[in-house]
Formats: sequence, C-alpha cells, structure tokens
Amino acid sequence: MKPLAAGAAPVDTVDEARSLAAPFTAIDLAERHTAHNYAPLPVAIARGEGAWVWDVDGKRYLDGLAGYSALNFGHRHPRLVEAAKRQLDAVTLTSRAFHNDQLGPFARELAELCGKDRILPMNTGAEAVETAIKAARKWGVEVKGVPAERATIVVCGGNFHGRTVTIVSFSDDPLAREGFGPFTPGFATIPYGDTAALDAALDGNAVAFLVEPIQGEAGVVVPPDGYLREARRLCAERNVLLIADEIQSGLGRTGRTFASEHEDVVPDVYVLGKALGGGIVPLSAVVADDEVLGVFHPGEHGSTFGGNPLACAVGLEVLGLVRSGEYQARSAVLGARLRAAVEEGAPAGLEAVRGRGLWLAIDVVPGGPTGRETCERLLEEGLLCKETHGQTIRLAPPLVASEDDIDFAAAALLRVLG
Repeated sequence: MKPLAAGAAPVDTVDEARSLAAPFTAIDLAERHTAHNYAPLPVAIARGEGAWVWDVDGKRYLDGLAGYSALNFGHRHPRLVEAAKRQLDAVTLTSRAFHNDQLGPFARELAELCGKDRILPMNTGAEAVETAIKAARKWGVEVKGVPAERATIVVCGGNFHGRTVTIVSFSDDPLAREGFGPFTPGFATIPYGDTAALDAALDGNAVAFLVEPIQGEAGVVVPPDGYLREARRLCAERNVLLIADEIQSGLGRTGRTFASEHEDVVPDVYVLGKALGGGIVPLSAVVADDEVLGVFHPGEHGSTFGGNPLACAVGLEVLGLVRSGEYQARSAVLGARLRAAVEEGAPAGLEAVRGRGLWLAIDVVPGGPTGRETCERLLEEGLLCKETHGQTIRLAPPLVASEDDIDFAAAALLRVLG
C-alpha cells in the first residue's frame, strides 16, 4: 500500500473514496486497475431489478445475458434476497471444519431434485468441473479397475467447461490455450454430436464422457436428436460415467429443469453452478450416487467456502423456485416467442437462429457488422447481449422476463439486424 502524502487524512468512508475517484469514470478505473482478461461493452451497471439493469447515468437496459444463466431468476429476486438477508443476520461462513445448519437441508433438496444420493458443494463452475474430473479418475481406479495413471476422460470439440489449466488442457480454443502450457494429460477429444466417434473413444481406460447437453460458449449448439440417448446407452454399456455439465443449461434455462431431460437422459453425474447461487453468491455442486462421490475421503478434496451457510441458504431458496416448475414453463414459452419474432421478421442481417427455451444464438450475416459491432448497436437500443466466435450473438434473458420484455428484445434485434 502506498503511504499517505504528507498532511493527507486517511479515507474513512466509502463515500470519501468515491469522491476521490470522481474525476474518473467507473469504466476508466476498471480499465486502469484490472487485468484485461475481458473486453466489456462500454456500459457500467449500477442497479438491477428483475430482467432490467440501470447504468451509472440512469439509462435502463434489458439484460439479455443474465450472467451466462447465473441470473436465471433475475436481479434481486425478492425471495432470494430475503433468504440472503436472513442468513446474513445469522452466520455466513463456518468452513467445512464444522457442520452448519444450512448445508444438510440444501444437500438433501439438491440430491432429491437430481435423483441422486449426495452432493459435493463448491463455489464456481470451474471448481465443480475439476471436482467431477477428480471423482471420475478416482472412481475409474477404485471402482472400475483402470490402472493408476491410465484413466482417460472423453470430451468434445468446441467445449467450454472453464479456464483452469486442467480444463483448458482439453479445450480447442486457441485463446484459452495459447501460452498456458504445459497441459494436463488424460483427455481424448471427439467431435460434438458424433456418436460413432464416441463409440470408438470409449476404450477400456475411459472412465467418463464429459459433455455439455447444449454447448453454450460454442454458440448455443444443440446436438442432433438422439445424441444424448445414444451417449447414455454407450456409457452404460462400457461402464463409463456420463457427466453432464449443466452449469449454463440447467435449472430451467432450456425449458426443462435440466437440458438432458429433452432426451429423457439421466446422467451419472450432474455438474451444476451459476443459477444455483441465484445471482447472489457463487455456488456450484457435483451431484451423483454413493458409488461415485463415495470415493472421496477426508482431506482428499475441499474448499474453504464450499457449502458455506450463506450460499446454501440462497441455494435452498433457488431449489424452491425450480421445484415450482414456473420458470421452466416460462423459458419454453418466452423462448418460442422470441425465436418466432426474429425468424418471422427475417431481417437482412440474420443468417440463422438456434437454441432451446430462452437460450438462443443468432448468427449474423458474414461480411456485415461483426457480432461485437452488433452487440454495441444493441446496447444503444437498450438490449445487453454478448457475442461469441465472431458472428454469433447469445441471448439468455432472465426467466422472470415478461412478454413485453421479450417483445422489446425482439424489436431491438429487428431494428439492428434489419
């Protein structure tokens, strides 16, 4: 920390600190003092409610990204905020060195929702994926009988499961990999949606197939009909764990509780995050039966904040919202409404629309404005979106959005793409 200048008084309050920063905007300060691992749109959000946010100047925007599905239930959902406030007045952190009164009820409810025996709570999605990888490898050695150090996990091209070194080791995105080696071995990559390739990859050392039921970062790519069912059959036949990364696709986003349900598939392992914390706290979990999660023993895996009472209290309330079925139904209806409006409007700048539920990707015509430029134009129209892979825009508004909100989004898209 830099010493105070001679005669300078210490900064005692947040308001004083803000007044000292007054000559600089929130964007200026972030650009100067944070690593440039993101390239945000030029908007600084100061407040949110439901499906809408307001910037520091008071301009209102429809949130068309919802924190990559972390805000499925909108900004500051009253039930979730109230649950957080109650827990803030009680206890926020104990660590797993002790029990707390919120973890057990949350674990029971989440395990029941997934139809599994138990959960292993973590914080971020990447942590949950890392946990699933460790569980699969240990299960492979201790239960399946794969020789030590020989276990292979099959993954798909175009995947996005996080950005830790192990996870980017099996990414095929140059931006995620370049300069970060050496990489972790033990992964075999096959084309997404290719059941013949999966069949060939599931050899005797394969312990798991890690797959997104819908690939989000790749551009909301929905696999061919029957792909997940065939993956389920092959994994069961070869004694391989089917691990479904439902971090973005789960908890109502696609019109079902889990995207795997669109093919009536129940994976061996669910990897959950984002919406599980209600957009209030980081909360993730791996959910599986005793045979899988029973391979962990004290000291082999953990997290200081994993399973903390504040996150569990919010997560328990999230599960109550999910169990109502309201948000799954809203996603299906509103997603169909948005997709129909864009497709029927047939703007000149539209190449394709795809997705499931209220999770859509719009490909803009090559040679025109890029995805980033299109998102900047949509920002001016009051709609916040995010591009991926150059010419694709992702749309994932909060599931609390109204029909009027969806019509607002459609109108903005048609104006910009027209």
